[in-house]
Amino acid sequence: MIAGRRGQRARVACGALLFCGAVGLRAAADAQVPRRPSTAPRAGALSEGQTALVREYCATCHSDRMKAGGLSLAAFDAARASDSATVAEKMIRKLRAGMMPPAGARRPDAATLSGLAAALETAVDTAAAARPSAGWRPFQRLNRAEYARAVRELLDLDVDTSAFLPPDTISNGFDNLADTQSFSPALMEGYLRAAGKVAALALGDPDARPAEASYKLPKTASQLGRAEGAPFGTRGGISVVHTFPADGDYTFRMDLFAEPLGLLFGSTAKDEQLELSIDGARVAIFDIDPKMSEEKTGLSLKTPPVRVAAGPQRITAAFMRRFEGPINDFISPIDHTLADTEIGTAYGITTLPHLRSLSVVGPQRVTGVSDTPSRRKIFACRPTSAEEQTPCAGEIVRSLAERAFRGPVNSHHLARLMAFYDEGRQARSFEYGITRALEAILASPQFLFRLETAPPGVKPGQRYRLSDVELASRLSFFLWGAPPDAELLRAAQQKTLASPAVLSRQVGRMLADRRSEALATRFAAQWLRLQDLDKVSPDPIQFPYYDKTLADALRRETELFFDSVVREDRSVFDLITADYTFVNERVARHYGIRSVVGEAFQRVSLPAYRRGILGHGSILTLTSNPDRTSPVQRGKWVLEVLLGSPPPPPPPNVPSLEVTSATSGGRILSVRQRMDEHRSNPACASCHRVIDPLGLALENFDATGRWRIKDGEFAVDPTGVLYDGAAVTGPDGLRDALLGHKDAFLVSFTEGLMTYALGRRVEAVDMPAVRRIIRHAAQNGYRMSAFIQGVVDSVAFQMSTAAPADVVTARGAR
Repeated sequence: MIAGRRGQRARVACGALLFCGAVGLRAAADAQVPRRPSTAPRAGALSEGQTALVREYCATCHSDRMKAGGLSLAAFDAARASDSATVAEKMIRKLRAGMMPPAGARRPDAATLSGLAAALETAVDTAAAARPSAGWRPFQRLNRAEYARAVRELLDLDVDTSAFLPPDTISNGFDNLADTQSFSPALMEGYLRAAGKVAALALGDPDARPAEASYKLPKTASQLGRAEGAPFGTRGGISVVHTFPADGDYTFRMDLFAEPLGLLFGSTAKDEQLELSIDGARVAIFDIDPKMSEEKTGLSLKTPPVRVAAGPQRITAAFMRRFEGPINDFISPIDHTLADTEIGTAYGITTLPHLRSLSVVGPQRVTGVSDTPSRRKIFACRPTSAEEQTPCAGEIVRSLAERAFRGPVNSHHLARLMAFYDEGRQARSFEYGITRALEAILASPQFLFRLETAPPGVKPGQRYRLSDVELASRLSFFLWGAPPDAELLRAAQQKTLASPAVLSRQVGRMLADRRSEALATRFAAQWLRLQDLDKVSPDPIQFPYYDKTLADALRRETELFFDSVVREDRSVFDLITADYTFVNERVARHYGIRSVVGEAFQRVSLPAYRRGILGHGSILTLTSNPDRTSPVQRGKWVLEVLLGSPPPPPPPNVPSLEVTSATSGGRILSVRQRMDEHRSNPACASCHRVIDPLGLALENFDATGRWRIKDGEFAVDPTGVLYDGAAVTGPDGLRDALLGHKDAFLVSFTEGLMTYALGRRVEAVDMPAVRRIIRHAAQNGYRMSAFIQGVVDSVAFQMSTAAPADVVTARGAR
């Protein structure tokens, strides 16, 4: 939306901004169940003046000829905005974000622009209220995380799904969107392998054959502090929970890192010892020979056979801590002690040996299977005679199937599962029969898919209400990332869950449960893109204090922070403004916060410049390059995640910042100076005028999130002018600017929450529901629970739409 002045200057300004700003909306539909009094503004005919406003300030560039951003508004009639809701929603999004008209172009006053956005919203919302959209999605299967959580709830067993299942496709920032969840023979084979392995681990295997399982450490794992779960008095190493398949003898092998010539890395160390413990009890200790090498002795330490009982046991291989205080390294006690393996101890980076991997080999001399947490969860009864075996097996299989299938099991399904039991019992034993039945349960579509079936008589494309059992499954995977528990299923089977009072009570109960941390570790981690933190490896020479231990702690800080907002039911704006966070000693040292000791996270107050997620090291690192900050990536992240207005990809043949020289005329350039030079290219300037000021406001944070006042030899300059013409200085100024466009932030957050909850994209037809949720939340202080309850109360969450006719026809043709 741009000034109607037809001069070349106005046209250039208009085209530049719209090239960056015009973006399509996300996909799939919703509105709200009108259980509470509507707070939507009254609909009324939009005046001709508003149509004239669009033509005056927008249609010059959004003409049939220019079509800036691929959009023409020449024929747009504000009085009929609901007839072109997709176009209207694009306009609303840019108006609310303050991106239209652009800075430098002729603009009406802020009240006029806000009034236009409100009028368009009223027209679209009023039309949508007559028939709320429930949306449609194809089948939804359990992804890696949901599969692991479902197994944990069913069997009290932790499994590494990456060993069986391929990575999940991430679309719109989330890994649970149904239309991107492909299903192939290879994936089914993975599910079958997983079912066999999980069933064997859960019940144990008295016929288990020797095998090897290895746990590797990254080079960047700190060797200075105690590993999580390791006994006190140790440092570095690794601590894992390993599930042993049977009672028997196992050997443990520990491999150490070598330097380039094959000698022990850290070979100048004296009197170093490596301990192996099981559940905190020492079973072996080794003196490390500084002269050991790959060629002569190998760099492995191996225990004699150790008797271990079946089930999950914590195994730790760690170095003995000889003293407290800094390690006596030649340079400094850095955390990334393998900063450069090519230099290694030749330059005195460290004197510490490093553990590379821990391997478990066995079992040998198997004597049976001890009682385990999984077996206690499975065996609801124990037969004492042959006559009791089949009735007991029926009780066990029914109980497992009802919990695994997230609802009642009919006689047909139960009979099929019992056939697997009979086959296993006749082949070997009662327990093997249970194992075979459990394997069939874990490979069943009722377990692998979150099935929702249209009632009889529902026509293609027709809305219908979910059953209470299906609603329970949607609710539990939304709030817990896991199947429903017994209480939620009981309410569903009593057909009372859909009652507003019961549903609201269940939401409150589930949010108070520890499992609601999934909103932080699943929803927030993906909405904020925390998975990208694993893709960034800061240069170890420039940032030797950054290691895998710190990266994990920074991610955990953000998860705990979001969880506190949910658990304390705070305002969603705390995500931007909160003056507190959660740190352990490692993060506190990174931030320059004193008086925090130990691995446990604790709540601390923050200085003004680090408030909210914009000051979190996780966000600042994942939006950086390995060797420097990236104002482009940081600005893009703010646009995409916080404002919901992602810029388009750069045009072809535009040079990246990496090919912009870091020097000019023999002098080194700061990141800001390189950005200025990059923007001097007209092809780059259009987008970078929008993106760069957002990222440059965060330049006081280096590539790992540490506060700084200089970029090399240059003083940091965090000032700029945003796309709406507002001047901004530093992170405080950026936070104020975001709050100035709070409507865009609220829409982006609510869209993300709905996308995750529904397992499908949010489209233009969903936006009336999004705005209704926000209006309801406004009446409740924008508390997190109001947004969550609003999503749960929506038509899109409680209802679905039968597959469209074209999809039904396509299925029938296969």
